[in-house]
Amino acid sequence: MTLELFLNLATALAVGLLIGTERTWSGRDNGGQELVAGIRTFGLAGLFGGLAAVSINQLGSLAWVAMFGMLALLVIVGYLIDAQRSGDYGMTTEVALLLTFVLGSLAVAESRELAAACAIVVALLLSLKARLHQALKRLSEAELAGALKMLFISVVLLPALPNQGYGPWQALNPYTTWLMVVLIAGIGFAAYVAIRFFGARHGLLMTALLGGIVSSTAMTITLARLNAPQLRAALAAGLLATSALMFPRILLEVGLVNPALLPSLTLPLACAGAIYAAGALFFYLRAAETPDENAEPLLKNPFELGPALRFAALLVLILLLIEGARHWLGDAGIYLVSLLAGLTDVDAITLSLASKARDGLSHEVAIRGIVFAALSNSLVKAMLIVLIGGRALAMRTLPIMFAGLVIALAVLLLR
Repeated sequence: MTLELFLNLATALAVGLLIGTERTWSGRDNGGQELVAGIRTFGLAGLFGGLAAVSINQLGSLAWVAMFGMLALLVIVGYLIDAQRSGDYGMTTEVALLLTFVLGSLAVAESRELAAACAIVVALLLSLKARLHQALKRLSEAELAGALKMLFISVVLLPALPNQGYGPWQALNPYTTWLMVVLIAGIGFAAYVAIRFFGARHGLLMTALLGGIVSSTAMTITLARLNAPQLRAALAAGLLATSALMFPRILLEVGLVNPALLPSLTLPLACAGAIYAAGALFFYLRAAETPDENAEPLLKNPFELGPALRFAALLVLILLLIEGARHWLGDAGIYLVSLLAGLTDVDAITLSLASKARDGLSHEVAIRGIVFAALSNSLVKAMLIVLIGGRALAMRTLPIMFAGLVIALAVLLLR
């Protein structure tokens, strides 16, 4: 036996022992009932799979099929007997036993590293039974439907879209446009999952931070509506924190679409974000009372397909405006579109300009356009705080917001 074959068979055995350890540990409270398959059975199944793969060279692939069939027959018989005896018709252990045989064969025939990694994933998945079941019980019908829609637009629809330009100036690329929609939806998806994972809200600031990932403008409106004298310090911290998240979000989007723009964008946006964050920390430390749990804002489900479709329509419109402004008005047209687009959504114009900068648009123009959009969007949030939150809340937040915007603009123009 060569050293390589020995290591492969040892991995096949280890794969079975690992999965068998989890199965035996999970069944330790079965009241003295004998397990259908424990650590020894799983270890032997893994080694059996490895030896079956070895036999292919001498006996052919049908030998492996026959050995797998024999094991499957034993597993089926054992399952029927155990189900009749205990009344438990779950077949997780039986499926895991067959998978162990396959992984044992994989360790010998293909890659022992891949087999070991898969075994770890299988053992981890098996150990998460209780948590997975609890998570599914907490999952609502709307969330499940929304998650499936998210998977549809990203896994099914995206690969089917053509990756080429259409329309005026070849400005519309269905694949690129939808990829950006999936990107924004994915960021919102991650935030929503985080909120669901934490369960009960851990204070107004955390809600603002997580909600700001989904939509800082929507979160600004929600927080401003909660204005109350005892909550103003905490609300000011939340408003500044959720607005501060816009700047790293822009950098993240640009980094994913066009990393070449990051060196020039990082400093002005980081300065504005740092001032916002410092103000948020100041008011958070001054907050004397914890916000009432009943006052915590509830986030909308970010899985819904409607917002993604509206974002796609907005993105297409902005792409056309950018290309038209570029041809008719030059750089000044790009800046005008950036300011107007930032009034409603900074993500669409950011992704549009970053994408266009890869197709001939001047990097300097794209960078200034993105910063102008961020400034425009921040001014809209300031106006919302004044109109909805009132003077007292505005006096706490607006000076810090304006200071951050002025410094960001100065850094951009003086660099």
